Amino acid sequence: MHATELHATGRGGGAVLSGLSDQPLDAIAVEESVRSPRCGAALTFTGVVRNHDPEATGTVTSLEYTAHPDAGTLLAGIVHRHARGPEDPAGEVRVAAVHRIGDLDVGDLALVVSVASAHRAAAFEVCRAVVENIKTEVPIWKKQRTAAGTSHWVGLP
Repeated sequence: MHATELHATGRGGGAVLSGLSDQPLDAIAVEESVRSPRCGAALTFTGVVRNHDPEATGTVTSLEYTAHPDAGTLLAGIVHRHARGPEDPAGEVRVAAVHRIGDLDVGDLALVVSVASAHRAAAFEVCRAVVENIKTEVPIWKKQRTAAGTSHWVGLP
């Protein structure tokens, strides 16, 4: 089991938060970490454990997320890649992303990504890009457990 590993850092004045947590995620706290008087748009994506998956046979009852030891560093790199400070000619973009690890039940938050920017278009664009980058670049795997007592790993190379 990984301990909570959160990193609050700055990039050119734009504060960012990233990490892995074995504790329940707080979407409000993550969004508050990106809010700024300079940003008129703030939005949050929450990935929620659902009770079905095309790769699972039957009803999914819980998940177990496992992360590679470098997952936190890779997650931080994605956040930094998309964050921009207030001096950036394209405008400030503040980004936070936290992924849950360990055992989760249906309805639990597995991922929270929050983005704040001066205008909504940038916030939506960056939020989607961060979520997609996390899914494709961060080595986090999930074991799905079903009501029938079976389990299935997803995301293993």
